[in-house]
Amino acid sequence: MSTAPGPAKRWVLAARPRTLPAAAVPVAIGAASVEPHGVNWLNTGLCLMIALALQIGTNYANDYSDGIRGTDAQRVGPFRLTVSKLVPAKRVRDAAFTCFAVAGLLGLTLAARTSWWLVLVGASAILAGWLYTGGPKPYGYFGFGELFVFAYFGLVATVGTAFSQHRTIPAHSWWLAVATGAMACALLEANNLRDVEGDRASKKKTLAARLGRTRGSILYSGCVAGVVVGLVVATQFVAAAIALVLYAPALRMVYSPKRGRELLPLLQYSARAQLLLGALIAFVVARA
Repeated sequence: MSTAPGPAKRWVLAARPRTLPAAAVPVAIGAASVEPHGVNWLNTGLCLMIALALQIGTNYANDYSDGIRGTDAQRVGPFRLTVSKLVPAKRVRDAAFTCFAVAGLLGLTLAARTSWWLVLVGASAILAGWLYTGGPKPYGYFGFGELFVFAYFGLVATVGTAFSQHRTIPAHSWWLAVATGAMACALLEANNLRDVEGDRASKKKTLAARLGRTRGSILYSGCVAGVVVGLVVATQFVAAAIALVLYAPALRMVYSPKRGRELLPLLQYSARAQLLLGALIAFVVARA
């Protein structure tokens, strides 16, 4: 018989630590892409804290919204606060709003140091984080999650960080952003493939739920292919080859007959590949 996690641990688990590379990796790559002009470490630190606050806030928001809708009752994945009833739903919602507020304040600081148009970008990112599963028509329930993840955890996070360094965007930053966006989509798809049966039962029409287990596996492979293509066009050939090696365990699992809880390691494999590949790309690009 499993025991409930303690008060501190339950909040850490609900923050979904394995999803945090999706926030950190594009910032690291975006900052590295401006070399040899030099990294603005203060602005990079602000970008990182903003990205992490947005990611954690989005995770808490999803926990709250899916929990009150009853969607999470069918889930087999990580611990969730709202559905566990160990924490009142209002506190989970307030935690999400607090994270978004922190991201907003840090974003205002970054905008004051760079350009005020970043305020609009940040505001749209906060809205996207809440409306993924929140509001009357959550876009995550209609198969648009991957599109927004690619946009915000790929293009916006990577290119935005690059811009924050010297108010310019190197051309290769865009293709590196394609790679980071594809990594984030692979992470989301790993999560959604695990929950296909539960999401269908609760009428949450994620792209994986719409496509089904087999075609969803092809979509996951397409995300990995997007990583490789982005790196090749950005002339990061060694990183592209290593990407295939790092994603090999995930690709083997995604084409196995495993379903539901048996796919729990897929998220771990995807997060590990994203983190290691992101660190490698940032290192190689910075030294180029």
